[in-house]
Order: sequence, then structure tokens, then C-alpha cells
Amino acid sequence: MPKFPDLHKNSKSGDAPEKTHKFKVPFSADSSDNKKSSAKNINNIKSNTDDLKGTTDHLKDTTDHLKGTTDNLKDTTDNLNGNADNKTGSTDKKAVHKYSKIGSKKKKSKNASPKISRFFFWKKGKAADASHKPAEDTAALALPAAPLPVRPLDEVLKTGLTSAEVNQRVAMGQVNVTIKKGQKTTKQIVLSHTVTYFNILNILLGILIFMTGQYKNMLFLGVIVCNSIIGIVQELKVKSLIDKLTVITAAKVEALRDGVKKTISVDGIVTDDIIDVAVGDQIVTDGKAYGCTGLEVNESMLTGESKPVRKKDGDALLSGSFITAGTAVMHVEKVGNDCYASQLVSKASSKKRATSEMQTTIGRIIKVVSVAILPIGLLLYRSQHIASAGDQASAVVRTVTGVIGMIPEGLVLLTSVSFIIGVGRLAYKQALVQEMEAIEALARVNVLCTDKTGTITTGQLEVTDIIPFGNETPEEIKEIVGHLNAAFKDTNVTQDALDKYFGKLSGWTVRDSIPFSSARKYKAAGFTGHGDYVIGAPEFLIPGNTQVLNLIDNYSEKGYRVLLLGKSTGISSAKDDKGTITPFAAIVISDIIKEDAKDVFQYFADADVAVKVISGDNPVTVSAVAVKAGVQNAEKYVDATTLPENPIALAQEIEKYTVFGRVKPEQKQAFVKAWQANRKTVAMVGDGVNDVLAIKDADCGIAMAAGSEAAKQAAHIVLLNSDFSSMKDIVKEGKTIIANIERVSSLYLTKTIYSTILCLIFILIKTKYPWTTLQLGLINVCGIGMPSFLLTLEQQENVTAEGFLKHVLKVCMPAAFTMVAAMMIVQILNALFGWTTPIYSTFNLMLGGLVALLVVAQVCWPLNPYRRFVLIICIVTFMVGIILLPRFYDLQPIWMWWSLLLIPLGLLTMMMIYWFSRLTNKFMVWFLKKTKERR
Repeated sequence: MPKFPDLHKNSKSGDAPEKTHKFKVPFSADSSDNKKSSAKNINNIKSNTDDLKGTTDHLKDTTDHLKGTTDNLKDTTDNLNGNADNKTGSTDKKAVHKYSKIGSKKKKSKNASPKISRFFFWKKGKAADASHKPAEDTAALALPAAPLPVRPLDEVLKTGLTSAEVNQRVAMGQVNVTIKKGQKTTKQIVLSHTVTYFNILNILLGILIFMTGQYKNMLFLGVIVCNSIIGIVQELKVKSLIDKLTVITAAKVEALRDGVKKTISVDGIVTDDIIDVAVGDQIVTDGKAYGCTGLEVNESMLTGESKPVRKKDGDALLSGSFITAGTAVMHVEKVGNDCYASQLVSKASSKKRATSEMQTTIGRIIKVVSVAILPIGLLLYRSQHIASAGDQASAVVRTVTGVIGMIPEGLVLLTSVSFIIGVGRLAYKQALVQEMEAIEALARVNVLCTDKTGTITTGQLEVTDIIPFGNETPEEIKEIVGHLNAAFKDTNVTQDALDKYFGKLSGWTVRDSIPFSSARKYKAAGFTGHGDYVIGAPEFLIPGNTQVLNLIDNYSEKGYRVLLLGKSTGISSAKDDKGTITPFAAIVISDIIKEDAKDVFQYFADADVAVKVISGDNPVTVSAVAVKAGVQNAEKYVDATTLPENPIALAQEIEKYTVFGRVKPEQKQAFVKAWQANRKTVAMVGDGVNDVLAIKDADCGIAMAAGSEAAKQAAHIVLLNSDFSSMKDIVKEGKTIIANIERVSSLYLTKTIYSTILCLIFILIKTKYPWTTLQLGLINVCGIGMPSFLLTLEQQENVTAEGFLKHVLKVCMPAAFTMVAAMMIVQILNALFGWTTPIYSTFNLMLGGLVALLVVAQVCWPLNPYRRFVLIICIVTFMVGIILLPRFYDLQPIWMWWSLLLIPLGLLTMMMIYWFSRLTNKFMVWFLKKTKERR
């Protein structure tokens, strides 16, 4: 009978058993010397405790010695305190509370001994139950009760742990606490959308305008308020949805406690728990199997090898594997960070964040603007004060206008809200986004790595053909296999396929039988009056029959699995002898390819996403299955064991293949890095512990909800339905979100670029800035706000391959240069004709609005009915403001003879944006060519 593990064994360090004793220590000194002295005495207690391993008599003697040490600690503490504290003669309330704090700090310290926490249970922190928190008026230090007696393993297997034993393990920290991804609280969401750099800056600018009395020019603050409210509402809605999904997907297990089976959360498992495991269950902690009934475990998440491993009583079960056949109970030996899967998670703790070129680019722009905005603003105010001839109000308003134009606050809101809405949309499509940046990475992916089982195939098998080798008819073969099926109680995917095709027949009497095992690779049964038969792997049953094996190899190369049915001269279970085998028939079995697999892979092919199949199985078999599923270039396969280990050589070699077989877990990570070295954006889809390192280093790591906890923690996105086919809809959604942001970002950045240039120019020329905040607001509403909102509602997936910044600059730069040129022409005309301020403002606003609307037209191109509607509504809104509200915007009514000058100026503006666009495109082509040559 195996010995039940010691209840006091430290699962992390493997330390020797320790005994816990209850005692009180008065302590109230505040000095650092006293703390050091106390720590020294505690270490003495620790040393004495390590010796308490003998018989009961020895334990008693050592306990007396421990009490003496405790008295010495008390005396030492009293002497150190002296007259500083007269209350040290007895344990006062304040002293005990302070000592509890010191103990808690020591427990959290990196250098604190893990054994001390077992002597002093402060009942504080995550390990302690809420009902046991120390009260402020505690008169004595709360310490654990005496350790419970050790019970034999066979007794624990029958009844499970008692409530007292569970509580003791929780108190000792032997609980399966897993790492959780934190989500924003409501308070954090509100603050993230309100207390921002640009919001504070806008409020300060609004206060400046308020002080001038130009109240209508404060309307821009309304946009800031609306933006914040929209962002808060959207993120709270998504948070509510994600919270519900997180609760639904929480893992549960069946544990035996107090003689009764109870459903508990994975986080509630403690050391020595007894847990039921059955087909389909995932092993969530490390332990050993007992009471095995045909137990088979798939350890592919750990090893990459998909073949099930047969388990017997006492065999190890590792977290991250899952049950494919049979039942058993598991005695938990390791929990939390001691588990194999958790150790892999710790390696992935510094995982790479999802790649977001857009976020990075916008972040850089904001940094530059943030640094430049203050000096530019001060210099602009000086020039406007001079230009306004001492008119303080006008100088402030026009300075604020220039500064507001430089701020891309709408772009920040657009990206954040679009990502938040994207998280919500993907959640409805059963994808839990753990990092918002993953949406962009997913949209830009051009290499998608995946496994065979669960992605291309369903994980189930089916019998597709029977090949007789003699005169046996298919009916006779079916009868033999049907009786073999009934002779055993195996439950696995292969047996399920045999049962479904041949059924179970019980008319023959079983004389002797040899059950299947992973070592022998076959099973056999002898039937009274009907002969002895075996079924299993051909290479193990007839290793010398090259003719039959060559025939079977032809099927294997096509992606099939083949079992051999043979007749034996006589089996013997006692001698474990199968006898001499005569081949009867080959049973051809194939993986069941998912019905929608071809459609999914065709979508990725059309989207220029290269699918790479990475598997631990035979590359020939995997390649054949991938070809049938429609994976492009799946005939290009390689055995991963033959690939070079050198990163540079691997990066060159890896581009030649689509299917990789016999892949070791650590190779997957090397593959991801090799593709990234070739400037690819890589997504890794996995479900096992062996995928963790590759998932965490991918640009976008994707895990299955039914997979290991380690994979889910390392991933950026979790597929809640564990269905690879949903990747099609998820990638579509990601592309739609990013394409819309890319498109409308040009509108925002155009404003930032031309506003910055204009500020610098007007600092030098010292004339009035072209617009007031109210006038710029009309340009922004019609040229940015309305179109950006309406265009993001359109469903289209055209994400640019050239990258976010290059794409945006191709639109922004020509428009920004045109805006600057148009404003300079107005300055020249103003100097020539000596216009009044209303006429000056009218020309500036009309030409500025024209440029903004031309940018909208360019963003909407090519036009379709919806985009045409967006463009028309923007033009109509702008003209309504100009024609019907000229006084509100401080303009001159355009029904004047001088308004005819706007016609040639408008035509010139349209020609300029065309010329600047051509020049920009030529420059971009030249620049990309030079960049490519340098590489």
C-alpha cells in the first residue's frame, strides 16, 4: 500500500515534514534592532522545528525545548523594550496587532522563509477565509490548531478529504490558485476616458476662452464631453458582456470530500484531493491515477504527440493532458505553481503583447504633439497678440484654435472606441479578446499556424474501407470484428470508429483475451469453436511480411490509419503470447475532416494568409489530410527533426514548406520567430501546454477555451467555442474594424499636420490665424466627425498591405499641403485687397472646408451608394452652416460680388490637391524602392 503523503510537506520546496505548535509571543517594540532580534529568534525556532521528526516522546521533549526558546524570546523582547513600553509584561492588543502586521510583511518578503508561515498563521491574505480575519481587539495571536493525523491513502481514496483537512491545506497555501487576467474596474474605465492629457488640455483652453467672454467659441468642449460619454458607455457594455462570458467558461471538477462528491472550482482544489476523471476531462493539476478502468490520456498538449497513453494505477497524470478513454480517480499531489503547466506559464510570463502598428504610430504622433504643443502655443499667442493689435480676446481665441487643431483627440477616441466595440463584436462571435491590440494584429496576419487535430479534423475517426487478404467475405470480417468489439470494454476514438462500423456481437464465448496496451499495440481474443483473432498495428503483428506492409504504407501515405485483422495459431494471456499471425484483412480508418474546412481555408487563401500546419504526427499523414481539407501547398511537407537549429538557416528553410510533422514543442516557438524574422505577421492557434511558448511570442496568440489553462493565459484571444472554423468570421471582423480605422484616420491626421504647419507659419508672419474655434469646429464636424462616424458603420475588409503610416500619409500629406497653400493664397489676397475680418474669415472657411470635403471624397473613393450618401450629407451640412448661419460663424454673407472669386480659387485648390497627390505617390514609390534596396 503506497504511503499517504505527509500533510506538512512543502509542495514547492520538497522540505522535510514539519510540526506546528501553538504559542504566544508578546511584542511591542518599534525599533529596528528589536525587529532584527525577533527575526533572529524566529529563525532559531525554525531551526529547532526542523528537528521535530522523531517519535512521539522525542516530539514531546523537542516541544518543551521549543517552549523554552519561546520564553527566551519573550525575555529578550522585554529587556529590549525596557522603560519604552510598560505594557510588555502582558500581550496588549496594540502590540499583537502590530506584530501581526510585521509577520504579514515578512511573509510577503522575497527572503522570508516559507517555513515560518506554517508556524504563524496570521489569517490574513488570500489563503485565509474571510470569516477568520483578525479583529482589531484581538487579545492573543491567532495560531493554527494542532496538525491533523495522517490518514492512509486507501482511506482517503474512499472518503476524500474532510472539511477540516481542506481548511488546513487552504491555510497552508496548498491550494490551486491560478493566474487570472485582470480586467478594468468601472472606476478605471471612467477615469481612462475622462482624466486624459488631451481632455485636461481642452478644459484649460476652454477656461481661457471663457475668460475672454467669447462663449460660443467654447462649443468644442461639448465634443469632448460627448466623446468621453460614448467611450465610457461602450466600454462598460463590453465589460458586462466579457464578465458574463468569463463566468460561463469557469472550469469545474468533481471532488470527493467528506465521503460525498462535490462540484468545486479549479481554484478550490487542494493537495491530496480526490478528483474524478473521465473521457473528455482535462487534467488541471498534477497527481497519480487510481482505480483505472481502461484509462487513456492524450498528452499532446505536453509532448505534441497525439497518440493516447495507457495509464495504470499509480501512474502520473500531468496538468495539461486530457482523458480520451476510461475512467479513474486522481490523487492530487501538486497544485498551483508547482504543476508542470504552471511552470510553463511562468516561462511565458513575459509574453509579447499583441502587435499594433496603428497604436504605435498614433502613440508616436501624440508624443511629438504633446512636446511641441506648449512652446508652439506660447509663440502663437505672441504673434496673434501682435496681429490683433492688442485685442486680447481675439488673440486668445485664435491661439486656442491653432492649438486645438494640433490635437488629434478624435483619433485617440476613434481607435480606442473602435477597439472596444470590436471586443464586443468578437465576443458575440465567441471570441474572448484579452488584449485589444490583438484585433489589429489579427487583421494584419499573413501567416496562420495551426494544428491538424481540432482544426482540420474533428478529432473523431471513421472506418472507410476493408481490404481482405484471403477468401474471407466482408460479412465474415464484420462478424469477427464485431465479436472482438464485444470482448473488450475499451473506450477511445479508434474503438468508437470500430463500434460504429462493425457493431458489437455477443454470440461467441470468449476463452481467453489479451487487452490492448500502448506497449503491445494490439488486442486479441480466443473464441471457443471459432478460433483466435488479433487486431492492431500491422508493424507489430506481422513485422516480416513486407508485401502486406508495403500495401498498408500506400494507404498511410494518403493520410489513412490502418489496422490489421489477423488469425492466430493460439493466444495465451498468461504468457502474453499472440501466436503466429495470418493476415485476414486491413481495416482502413481516416480522420473526419470538418465539413467547413475547405471553405475556411479558401477564405484564408483569398485573403493572402498562408496557413501552416504544425503537428507532432507523421508529416506524410498530416500532409495528406491537409491536402484533402484544401490547405494550399499542403503537399510541401517536412519532418521537423531534419530542419536546422540555427535561427538564420531556419528562417531561410522554413519558407519552403507548408506542413511540418514530428514537431517538438520547443520548435514551435522557433518557427514563429523564424517567420517574424522574415517580416511576417504571425498568428498561432493552439490548445496545449506545448503551444504556450509559441502562442506568447506570436503577434497574435489564439487559444481554444477547451484547451489548457496555460495556453489560455498566454493567448491574446480565446475561442470560446473551441472551433477553428470561427476564425473566418473573427478575422473578417478584425479586418473590418481596422480597415475602417485606417480609412478615417486620414481625416484626423490631416488636421493635425496642416494645423501644426499653419501654427509655425503664422508665428513667423504674425498675421491673424485663419479661423476661430467655432469656424474650425464646422470644418471638423463636416470633414471629420460626421464622415468618420458614418464610415465606421460600413462593413468592408480592405486592410492595406503597405502599413498604417504609409497608407495614411498618402492621403494626409497632399491634403495638408493643399490646405496650407490655400491659406497662404488667402493671406496674399487679404494683403492686396485689405479685406475686413468677416470677408477674410469667409474665404478661409470656404477654402478650408473645400479641402476637408475633398479629403472625405478621397477616403470614400471608389464611391458606392452608401459612400455617396455620406459625401452628400457632409457637403449639404457645410453649405447650410455657411449660407444660413453666417453671423453665428462671424462670416460675411456670400451673396456678394466678391464671392465670384471663390470659384477660381476652388478650382485651383482641387488642382493643387491632385498635383500634391501625384508628387506624394511618386515620392512614396521612390522611398519604398530605396528602402527595399537597403534591405
